[in-house]
Amino acid sequence: MEFAPQLLLTVLMGVGLIAAAVWIGRYRRDIATTPVLGEETGGGYVEDEKPAGLTRWLTTVDHKDIGLLYGLFAVTIFAIAGLEILVMRLELVTPNTTLIGTATYNALLTSHGIGMLFLFATPIIAAFANYLVPLIIEADDMAFPRINAIAFWMLPPAALLIFSGFIAQPLGLFGPPQTGWTMYTPLSLGGTGASSDAVGGTGVDLLLLGLHLSGVATTMGAINFIVTIFTQRGDEVTWANLDIFSWTILTQSGIILFAFPLLGSALLMLLADRNLGTTFFMAEGGNLLWQHLFWFFGHPEVYILVLPMMGIISYVLPVFAGRKLFGFKFVVYSTLAIGVLSFGVWAHHMFATGIDPRLRASFMAVSMAIAIPSAVKTFNWITTIWGGSIRLTTPMLFCIAFVGNFIIGGVTGVFLAAIPVDLVLHDTYYVVGHFHYIVMGAIAFAGFAGVYYWFPLITGRMYQATLGKAHFWLSMVGVNLTFFAMILLGYGGMPRRYATYLPQYASLHQLTTLGALILAVGQVIWIWNMVSSWVEGRRVEETDPWDLQQHDTYTTEWNWFDRRRQSLLTDGEGGQSTTTDGGEGGQSTTTDGGEDGQSTDGEQSTDDT
Repeated sequence: MEFAPQLLLTVLMGVGLIAAAVWIGRYRRDIATTPVLGEETGGGYVEDEKPAGLTRWLTTVDHKDIGLLYGLFAVTIFAIAGLEILVMRLELVTPNTTLIGTATYNALLTSHGIGMLFLFATPIIAAFANYLVPLIIEADDMAFPRINAIAFWMLPPAALLIFSGFIAQPLGLFGPPQTGWTMYTPLSLGGTGASSDAVGGTGVDLLLLGLHLSGVATTMGAINFIVTIFTQRGDEVTWANLDIFSWTILTQSGIILFAFPLLGSALLMLLADRNLGTTFFMAEGGNLLWQHLFWFFGHPEVYILVLPMMGIISYVLPVFAGRKLFGFKFVVYSTLAIGVLSFGVWAHHMFATGIDPRLRASFMAVSMAIAIPSAVKTFNWITTIWGGSIRLTTPMLFCIAFVGNFIIGGVTGVFLAAIPVDLVLHDTYYVVGHFHYIVMGAIAFAGFAGVYYWFPLITGRMYQATLGKAHFWLSMVGVNLTFFAMILLGYGGMPRRYATYLPQYASLHQLTTLGALILAVGQVIWIWNMVSSWVEGRRVEETDPWDLQQHDTYTTEWNWFDRRRQSLLTDGEGGQSTTTDGGEGGQSTTTDGGEDGQSTDGEQSTDDT
């Protein structure tokens, strides 16, 4: 048994974390309590306290900066894991392997799933929550700012460990793991050392360590959110009027607190089996034990990802429907119900393993019951739209698409909750299509809605509306073409996780690949829109860029945006804004594109960039 690589990396990680903690301590900044323009700061540190340049980002404990760091990290992983799946889809254009081979395909399959779930989806939620929750609940910052920073800085080394096999393989050291993102035993119990075979080697050990590190970071963040929402709320923010996004973050954090430590324990047990000669999963029934432990985490993980995104939809959709969220209390209660029921459904992933039929029946019942609170939310969103005055901005388009995709993903999941149906469709592409309707068609779409809605608040600029619409339509077409074709493949009996297939499945696989390419083009447009608009987009000169007050849908975080804007005007221009990009006399009367600050669909126009 070779411990040197793992021991060396563990020591280096420990030294790095200690160095980061010392560095952050050197730049300790007290929370600003001095009112700005006679009001509380409502969201963190005075800007002048921050050091400049790279030092600011490496040492910051400001929740807004950390939120941006989470977002940058998540989008980077999104791009990497997205490129991985494109390579896999290009391989699947033909029935036989012609591009990368089965070993590389399996490695990409493993890192794509783990990267998207643990290093993209979870951190992008942390990005929204870090930036917005303190602003919305009128807190000065997170309850534990330094822990907040440390939790983020655990993620980059975790990512390096998870992807280390791709870095080390060209150097002739060890290859990437090929276990699949579920790391099922006995497949993940292969040999140790520097072997680069499918399941053994240092690559698997480093993957497990990276996952454990990311789980520790996520748990630290969850504790921070719970304490912040409980103790740091403003005087006027009570449990009765706490916003729906904070409710979903609180529920998500509670699920994390129970689910992630179990995953960490299972990972340590697997590491011990691989390196210390223990037999947690090597004994008879070890594979079932791993599946129980993994899915007790794994299915609540789905709700860890989807609940905050439901919160974003419940927050943003009413804004552009021109009315309050219908049935607010029922949305909150359904959120809490999902949080509780999520821990009673894990074994529906194991219907085909031969577990006791009585246990299968109980898990089938709970799996179907958890669809009820999700349906409550769905009907509340539809009713909110039904009675509203809809403005089809880019955020609203993604909100509406979220509802449609979520219905498809949810209904296909109810079919899988039925034991007879699951026994037929288990481990087919039907499961892949269902899962990705939720993950990409719903979770990612809610993320896009939030990014577009809060883009002017974060950057002080507006994105390009035309590119935003193009991103939406390409994403909508790409998602439904890709994943509905997968559902049809599953009905046809095509098993998942295979690099080769029978010729009769070629047409649907090619259709799936076409959809994936369309989806990829949409994401390239999104990245270009975000970067270019951040750098040179039209500056927001209005205190209310979405006309929320006019439609009686004004939300708390825009008070902070207004205070920051007024503060900048006071500090930089003596309290007067003499000239703007599009008009004169402190008024933004026209844009460079010649429109009156509003495009015809009610969305701010920035086609000038």
